[in-house]
Amino acid sequence: MTADLSTTAGSLVAQVPDTAAAATGHTAGSLAAAGVPSVVQSIDWLAIAPPTLTALAALAVLVADLFLPAHRKRLLGYATLAALAGALAFLIPLRSGDRATFCVTTGAQACSYTADHFTVVIQALVLGGAFLTVLLSLDDTRKLPAGEYWFLLLASASGAALLPASRDLATLVVALEVASLPAFALVGIKRGDRRSSEAALKFFLSSVVATAVMLLGVSFVYAATGTLHLTETADRLDDVAPVLDTLAKTGVALTLVGFAFKTAAAPFHFWVPDTYVGAPLPIAAYLSVVGKAVGFSGLILVTVIAFPSYADVWGPALAVLAALTMTVGNVAALRQNATRARSAVRLLAWSSVAQAGYLLVPIAAAAYSSDEQIGSTVAYALMYAVVNLGAFAVAALVARTHPGNRLSDYRGLYATRPLAALALGFFLLCLAGLPPGIIGLFAKVTVFSAAVDAGLGWLAVVMAVNVVIALYYYLQWTAILFRAPDGAPETAGPETGSPASAAPRRFRAPTPLTTAIVLTSAAGILLSGAPQAVLRFAAVSLF
Repeated sequence: MTADLSTTAGSLVAQVPDTAAAATGHTAGSLAAAGVPSVVQSIDWLAIAPPTLTALAALAVLVADLFLPAHRKRLLGYATLAALAGALAFLIPLRSGDRATFCVTTGAQACSYTADHFTVVIQALVLGGAFLTVLLSLDDTRKLPAGEYWFLLLASASGAALLPASRDLATLVVALEVASLPAFALVGIKRGDRRSSEAALKFFLSSVVATAVMLLGVSFVYAATGTLHLTETADRLDDVAPVLDTLAKTGVALTLVGFAFKTAAAPFHFWVPDTYVGAPLPIAAYLSVVGKAVGFSGLILVTVIAFPSYADVWGPALAVLAALTMTVGNVAALRQNATRARSAVRLLAWSSVAQAGYLLVPIAAAAYSSDEQIGSTVAYALMYAVVNLGAFAVAALVARTHPGNRLSDYRGLYATRPLAALALGFFLLCLAGLPPGIIGLFAKVTVFSAAVDAGLGWLAVVMAVNVVIALYYYLQWTAILFRAPDGAPETAGPETGSPASAAPRRFRAPTPLTTAIVLTSAAGILLSGAPQAVLRFAAVSLF
């Protein structure tokens, strides 16, 4: 028994990552080959700097909130902006990629954290999205607990930045929950608001179910392979024992179901509309962009890296989910556009569900062709993040005078705020895929091409039909911006509780909100001017 314990202890010590490889000049592999056990991990602090800085800033903001007087709470928002800007700056030296840390030193070289080009691109997307969310929030948090709000936003952003770098299933799940748990509180942070509390509860329950299903799937995969590292999981699934094949397939399927909840893929999308409407508007924008980026980057990691040998399982499943998601989202948005309430935020919520369907197409296509199809998803996600955040920024501007934020509140916006109306019109045309929103058209063409190249002609047809359906509600909203204000007030819808006014009232737009609109507009115009560069940039963000 003593010999067994010694053998077990020796094997455990041998699996502990290397310590002083950098200090001694020896690599982890040479130490392992020499029989020297490693007991301390060598950490690449630059590689982990973006999520680490964001997490430390969250703690600093929470502590500072205890000591700042009420009239200085605004400084916490600017500190949050500075922290996110610093995290984005740390991505510059990482742009070459190929950095890894928290690696095992025996057997296959598997790491838990990898800062490759894919990681850097997604981290730029989520940290940039969080930065713009702060700009939307700076003048809209007067009735909210400032310290808790900024702490929760930074904490969620740190988890979102960690997830694309995760290369083992345990880190992946932890990062996903670090990004999700603060989001529950952010959705329900409007104290005393019934809709906010209801939205937070619905979001929480659906996410808990998704996490439970995903953890069950991960446990099945671990039972079949004996490892959590994604690359090693892929190797062992190539040669899984026949008796464990059903268990492995079930684990793959359950893991995909868990991520389907996170990405709001139909039929797991039911939490989206009420959550977006009940949450503070900047948080709805954050969930629509950063939340989706987190879900889709995790889905890419598990399918393309961990489960390529089971492409015959997840490929058809994701293709069906893509067709169902874009159809449900567009039809529901079309129906929303015809109701009396006609909430602009709810319309954007259903639009985000439809956009999730388009984002799923290249991932499904990767099962039938090469992994390069994933570049189309990354390029589309970059386009969607910019224009959707811009649309929410203009919605936040309109909400200053029309808290109900109905589509009728946008009538005649060009007469009072021509630049805001032109910006929103541009964002909607990008989402529709029409000129002058060239980047939207380009992104849709690349996704369509990915489906055709993979032999998924039926999915390409479904996508084409859905693009036509979406044109109706995007163009109708765009037309409303340039119509003359209607003098006859409309009856308030059940979601607003406030009467509609004839035209938007003039007021001075807050500087942070104006900055957000300008930044997203400039980014959209630049992307439309060089769409091929965007695709090339995304294409090299593969593994």
